[in-house]
Amino acid sequence: MIIRISGEAQARADRRPTTTTLITPTLAGLLDRLFEEASAAAEATSLAVADLSDAEQNTMMRSKTGYRELYGRLKHVPLAVSRETGALLYMLARSSRARTIVEFGTSFGISTLHLAAALRDNGGGRLITSEFEPSKVARARDNLAAGGLLDLVEIREGDALRTLGTDLPEMIDLVLLDGAKSLYPDILDLVESRLKPGALIVADNADYSADYLARVRAPESGYMSVAFAEDVELSMRL
Repeated sequence: MIIRISGEAQARADRRPTTTTLITPTLAGLLDRLFEEASAAAEATSLAVADLSDAEQNTMMRSKTGYRELYGRLKHVPLAVSRETGALLYMLARSSRARTIVEFGTSFGISTLHLAAALRDNGGGRLITSEFEPSKVARARDNLAAGGLLDLVEIREGDALRTLGTDLPEMIDLVLLDGAKSLYPDILDLVESRLKPGALIVADNADYSADYLARVRAPESGYMSVAFAEDVELSMRL
């Protein structure tokens, strides 16, 4: 019996990816190690802020200036997304066929690896990420090189209000906000005019930025936005 495949069906088969970068042994092993290191760093994180009350920490998180001291204390700590959020980032970038991504807050590059893996599987693209702590920039670059994804990523070192203020793509497909929470509205200001219709914004721990949530959830804002999982706000540009 001869089975004939239509041209449309064959085209779909030809487009189907043969590999998923995220689960290749090299990258999967690297991510396992990085997530284990992040989990093991919980005690170091607690010690770094042991002299601060919960109220003082919350104030620093919500302050447009106090966050510098807080993140300075945590400069050797991998402030990583969860495994679930990492998987979500990959799926959103893949399903939206993203080619241009902007990330605020690189840390050790765990979220960056997930996003860059999606770009690889989408056929390529450009990921611009910003991190103001030099030691974390070095760690992230090493991790991206180890994962074979550095060629897709431009790491901009310094204050994101400056580094993300120039030379952005004309159209942005996806944005990840995972730096100083108080700056989420300011970073949105920098990228908003370049967001294509349907562009996605993932804001981690957005509950620390009431102004940001009020903005993207407002009916007249030009966004559709929902709380996702326990600590993520997922928004779409209309």
